[in-house]
Order: sequence, then structure tokens, then C-alpha cells
Amino acid sequence: MAPEVSPRRARAMLVTLSLAAFAFITTELLPVGLLTHIAPDLGRSRSQVGLLVSGYAVVVVLASVPLTRLTQRIPRRQLLGVTMLLFAAANAAAALASTYTVLAGARLVTALAQALFWSVATATVIGPFPVAVRGRAVAMFATGATLAPVLGVPLGTWLGQQAGWRAAFAVLAGVGLAIAAAVVVLLPSYPPAAGGAARGSAPDGRRFAVLLIATALGIGGFMTLQTYVTPFLLDVSGFADAVLAPLLFVSGAAGVVGTLVAARTLDSRPIASLLTPLSIGMVSLLGLYALGALKPGVVAFLAGIGLAYAAFGSAVQNRMLHLAPGSTDIASAGVSIAFNSGIAGGSLLGGALLPTSGARPLALVGGLLALAALTLLAVDTRRGRAAGPAPTDPTASHPPRTLRRRTVSHRPR
Repeated sequence: MAPEVSPRRARAMLVTLSLAAFAFITTELLPVGLLTHIAPDLGRSRSQVGLLVSGYAVVVVLASVPLTRLTQRIPRRQLLGVTMLLFAAANAAAALASTYTVLAGARLVTALAQALFWSVATATVIGPFPVAVRGRAVAMFATGATLAPVLGVPLGTWLGQQAGWRAAFAVLAGVGLAIAAAVVVLLPSYPPAAGGAARGSAPDGRRFAVLLIATALGIGGFMTLQTYVTPFLLDVSGFADAVLAPLLFVSGAAGVVGTLVAARTLDSRPIASLLTPLSIGMVSLLGLYALGALKPGVVAFLAGIGLAYAAFGSAVQNRMLHLAPGSTDIASAGVSIAFNSGIAGGSLLGGALLPTSGARPLALVGGLLALAALTLLAVDTRRGRAAGPAPTDPTASHPPRTLRRRTVSHRPR
């Protein structure tokens, strides 16, 4: 039996692991902001430094399920504590790296730690909350990942510019140590199967497979344009280089808004929370294709894409907790693979189209991929309604407005 977890401790766990997500995403994307500093210091080209990001995603895709299966019996306090220690050690090694090879090795270890973190963190942090408000907790957990591109990467880039790129990785190493200590203090130690979110609440293997495919398509659609949004804004929209940072901030800030909006709807309307962001993203991408030269419209469409991307990510994680056909840790690893496959696939597709077609068609292709994902989920939803709701689906009733204040204990299933 899992030990009782008080509401205050559950919220502290939620904040801690949300900060861990913030740290992981910041670390993953940081080489993009520091590319022009790392490349000359290590004597490598900018494209080689860029591989530190794309290669990172590939490692997460390949390692998520094997690592999750290998560690599925380890209590989550020990597992996540060690994961954050590895994160800290790898970032310290990156800060001290004298060669590109050492830096790449440090990034490999960080990517392995991230693969494991995303596979187990969601079920761990959501388990102590009542079923009726878990969607809200999922969105709160996702806030850390949403804020990373908006705050973490710009702050890390600024620090790297002021004190050298190594200083940014050194600070992240310190953050990792602090989070590891908090994990050991806050997380209870019990077998993973005893966690309250260790199994899907309405398991359905077929619908979960559809969710994964739609996730890869939808994220791939977003990233086909997002990876190359800078040349789109410069070449198609005609913006000056000086306003690129504010424009990207608008997209990131809209992502934070999207996560907060999702927090209010995930529990009561989980399907709508999944389909609506995809619809907004599709319209925004196709709008950029049609009206990419109209600057006020471009700003609105960029905000729509940022909002949709973040809200869709929260909705997918929430839906995973419902449909997972077995362990939610393994299911979460599957979601991580789908996300990173979409990121890598969209980036590769955009990179292949850009030299021959220019930046404008990327918005069209991205919109069509989002449309394909939306259609797949909409058809699946109609089939699910025709078959009748799952008897154990917690979304049949509306949740209270706030997280329920009571002590919760979980029994092994």
C-alpha cells in the first residue's frame, strides 16, 4: 500500500517536478540559443552544434521504452532522485567540456535522463490527486515545460552571452542538484504499481494507438513550420531581424496561456480539450500560408500556434492517463516517443522542403498534417461515442473548481 500523501505535499511534489520539466526542456533547447558561442569555442560548425539538439531528440525516442521497462520496479523517489543527479552531473560535464566529443557525451547522458523522466514523472506527480481533478494537475505540471522556451532558454542564452556558454550549463547543474534534494525529501517511497495513476482509468489499446499516431502527426505539423519560423517571418512576412525575438516571445507567452486555459477544461471536457487546440493550430498554420504577408495577421496566427501547441501537449498527457492499456509509465514513454518523432519528423520535413520550395509552403504542409491528426481523432471520437462511454471513465462527471483538499491513499491494483 502506498503511504498517505497530504494535499500540501502533493502540491509541493507537483511544483518540484514541474521545475524539473522546466530544467530538462531548457537544457534540451539551450544549444540553439548558444550556438554561435559554442561552435567557435570548440572549433566546430554551427550545423554540428545543431546536432546536439536533433540528436538529443533521437536519443529520447530510442531510449524511452527500454529504460522505462528496465526501471519499472524501482520506487519513484529513488528513480527520480537518481535521474536528477544524472541531469546535474551531465550538465556539470557539459560546463567543463574541453572538446565537442565530451559535450556530445554529456548531452547523451542528459537525453537518457530526460527519456526516463518523461516516462515516469506524469504518473508519479498526478497519482496523489483525486481522479476528478487530475486534468488540472496535468496542466499545472506541463507549465514548467511550457515556460522553458519562454523564460529558461532566453535566460540561459543571456547568461551564456554575459559569462560564457559554460556558465549556463553550470547553473543548470546546480538547479538539478536542488531538485534532486527536493525529490528525495518530498516523494514517498513505494512500489510504482501502488501509485494512484499507475494504470489507465479507461484503458483502450486501440484508441491509445490512435492517440499516439495523431500526436506524432499533429506535433510534426507544428514543427514543420516552427523549426523554420525565422526564415518565414523574414522572407515571407517581411519583418525586420530586430523584431524576431518579440514575435517569438508572443508565441511562447500564448503557450503559457494555452496551458492555463487547458487546466480549466481537461477534466470536464477531455475530448474537446484535445480537438480544439488542433483546430486552432490547423487554422493558424493555414492562415499563415494564405496571409503570411499581412503582418497583424501573422502575429495573431503565431499566438494561435503557440497556444495550440502547449494546450495540445497537456491534453495528450491527460488523455494518456485515461486510455493507457497497461502501465501509465510505459504509455507515457509511448507519448514521449510520439512527441519526439513528431519533432524530429517535422524538422526533417521542413528542412527538406525549405531549399526547394521556400518557407511559405511549410505552413501549408504543417496545416495539412494538423488536419490529418484532427480528422483521425474526430473519427475515433465518433466511433467511441457509438460504442458507448467506458464505464470507468472519470470524465463522465464534472470536477470541482479547485483541487480537493483531502488526504489520499492509493492501493496497489
